[in-house]
Amino acid sequence: MYEGKFPKKRYKHTLRFLKEVAPTTQTILDLGVDNPFSEIMKKNGYDVTNTKGEDLDLDTSAVQTDAYDIITAFEIFEHMVSPFNVLQDIKAKKLIASVPLKLWFASAYQSKTDERDRHYHEFEDWQFDWLLEKAGWRIKKRKKITNPVKKIGIRPILRRFTPRYYIVYAERI
Repeated sequence: MYEGKFPKKRYKHTLRFLKEVAPTTQTILDLGVDNPFSEIMKKNGYDVTNTKGEDLDLDTSAVQTDAYDIITAFEIFEHMVSPFNVLQDIKAKKLIASVPLKLWFASAYQSKTDERDRHYHEFEDWQFDWLLEKAGWRIKKRKKITNPVKKIGIRPILRRFTPRYYIVYAERI
């Protein structure tokens, strides 16, 4: 199920969290284009539609529909200049989202080859909570996930016990 270079542990934890809060009978709009995790969701019985790659900072029309029960956004908001706008415009009543946490021992991610693959934000958990609350969401469940890597050094050791990802389930207030 989790093959190749994909983040096996993160996908396993994300799927477990999703199964705890989202029944497969509900429809999902996954923010972002088709991706390996949206395929995993489909293989696990979820009815998933992805956005088409539109710039969600400028065009939030994809989320301004009540056609979906749940919006998922796995590692999307850090790539946006203003995630508040899309969070506020979501019409679905449920949101499951994850973001990378800001780490004191590593700078924000910036791809050297793909200018779209950069982080404007890496959140502290309280910052993401505050953003969601300000946009009209109430967090019902949250979890932090570590992301160990098979490398040698100080940072790889720190990654074994320092949470790297934060995932939440929230409902519209």
